[in-house]
Amino acid sequence: MITSWLRFFDLLKEPEVGQCIRLSLKTACITIPLLAIIGVFLGYALGHYRGRWISVLDFLVTLPLVFPPIATGFLLLILLGRRSIVGTFLKETIGIEMIFSFWGVTLAAFIAGLPLIVKQVQAAIHTRTGRLIEAAYVLGKSPIVTFFYVTLPSIRKNIAIGLSLAFARSLGEVGVTLMLGGNISGKTNTISLEVYNSVFAGEYDRAFVLVCILGVISLGLILCTRWLTEE
Repeated sequence: MITSWLRFFDLLKEPEVGQCIRLSLKTACITIPLLAIIGVFLGYALGHYRGRWISVLDFLVTLPLVFPPIATGFLLLILLGRRSIVGTFLKETIGIEMIFSFWGVTLAAFIAGLPLIVKQVQAAIHTRTGRLIEAAYVLGKSPIVTFFYVTLPSIRKNIAIGLSLAFARSLGEVGVTLMLGGNISGKTNTISLEVYNSVFAGEYDRAFVLVCILGVISLGLILCTRWLTEE
């Protein structure tokens, strides 16, 4: 038993394990704030406004939930490729290449997690928060004041739950990440991709260690979500 635990901690010290953990954490440091800001904004817009363009936006946000991740990644690869209009623009204006880079991995994590926080906020706006917003408008409050002093406080629990679910989903993303990041060892292989690489190479002990790390994080997020739900 002691030998097994020593082997476990030795595997944690391997360069491949440390690299993929650092990459996933670095990605999360960028993805989580973006999910919090853009996810809340989109959820508010989809829950509060009506119209044809809102329906189109709702469809685009929801699509990654039902569309196969590998297919989503392929479409993004075509859209953001080095020879595409968008990819060329990003490269020439701000010097960012989305394909086979850290930014591609970050975008994949963001796309994977976005629908989960948007839907949480959208559902909250559709129900009780919508009535609070209308009441604030009747009392003469401006949209900005209403958003920061009425909307955000009333949906803070939904935001926290949505962020937890979005982070869990982005952490386990493989399909979109594989297409955009390319699974380059030491550069774009996240924890989930390294599990795949380890199994493919026959390194089952390393895969088990990484799965345990994902399991601990997922358990923590589930407990956090459950606590917020029951609060």
